[in-house]
Amino acid sequence: MINLHNKQFKPFISSEEIQNSISNMVDRISKDAGNDIPVFVGILNGSFMFVSDFVKKYPKPCEVTFIKLASYEGVRSTEDIQRLIGLTQNLAGRTVVVLEDIIDTGNTLAEVHRIFKNENVKSLKIATLFYKPEAYKKDFKIHYIGMKIPNKFIVGYGLDYDGLGRNLPEIYQIKETQFMTNLVLFGPPGAGKGTQAEFLKTKYNLVHISTGDVFRFNIKNETALGMLAKSYMNKGELVPDQVTIDMLEAEVEKNASANGFIFDGFPRTNAQAEALDKLLESKDSSISAMVALEVEDDILVKRLVERGKTSGRPDDADETIIRNRITEYYNKTAILKDYYSAQNKYFGVDGVGSIEDITVRLSKVIDNL
Repeated sequence: MINLHNKQFKPFISSEEIQNSISNMVDRISKDAGNDIPVFVGILNGSFMFVSDFVKKYPKPCEVTFIKLASYEGVRSTEDIQRLIGLTQNLAGRTVVVLEDIIDTGNTLAEVHRIFKNENVKSLKIATLFYKPEAYKKDFKIHYIGMKIPNKFIVGYGLDYDGLGRNLPEIYQIKETQFMTNLVLFGPPGAGKGTQAEFLKTKYNLVHISTGDVFRFNIKNETALGMLAKSYMNKGELVPDQVTIDMLEAEVEKNASANGFIFDGFPRTNAQAEALDKLLESKDSSISAMVALEVEDDILVKRLVERGKTSGRPDDADETIIRNRITEYYNKTAILKDYYSAQNKYFGVDGVGSIEDITVRLSKVIDNL
């Protein structure tokens, strides 16, 4: 992560990926140019690194010139394109390839076409290292594209944020930081996890995502993901992690403005924890903590047997089944405890005492995050 002015940017495209993309563009443009000696026109300021590396890789004679346009203020592209330096040579009858660092709205491209409208060039081709298809609003043809990227602000490799970042050899993407509290809540059967989740979601205005509830909702409402999950379950197979992650992502998207999430019942393996990390990273967020309620086995058994008198659940009535469930929980949680401990994100909380006392202990952990 890097800081430029008041913004954070995260690594996005490596220097190696950039150079490979440029090499591919050089091969295509060189082949199409044939025996012509092209004039490469760079758009300053952003394209200076791209043009330099491009012409160094170009295998045949060529010429290079620049025009200077300005369209960005801060992180937003403006409609007002200023022509600061125009063409200084006659390009009539020449093969011209405009080298753009990035094309997003296409406003700069419109100005480029105005510049060349009366130049009587033999051919005018547009090449851009980066292209944002979601942002492009014009009808001008783009002949060569290095990489298609999402519509997010980037810096590096000639691109800047208010003057900074042009010198970076790789590309960074703006981190649209969401100050969220995302908890993985764990606890053995009978620890009171469900009760505490209700208190925590209210106190901190968090969204409680229970994997079991999400599965039941998708299957009951016969969503595409629900039907896919059911097809595995009907065959007695485990539902693939990606299906579960896709369901969770849909829940996160539904609550995009939330202060954070309590994940209940997921993850259960390292692979699932890594998948959840990637999901949240794509939202410019992360897991804040894994909070586990810790209760002695004998107390858990006593609680569950007592609960079984009213819950009607057969797995709450048999002590052997209860102990097996507890053992299974520890076997699964031990792996995740190591995973989150390695990130300094594991917090064990004493789960014995009144509901209010336990809530106070959990709140102390969350308040200190």
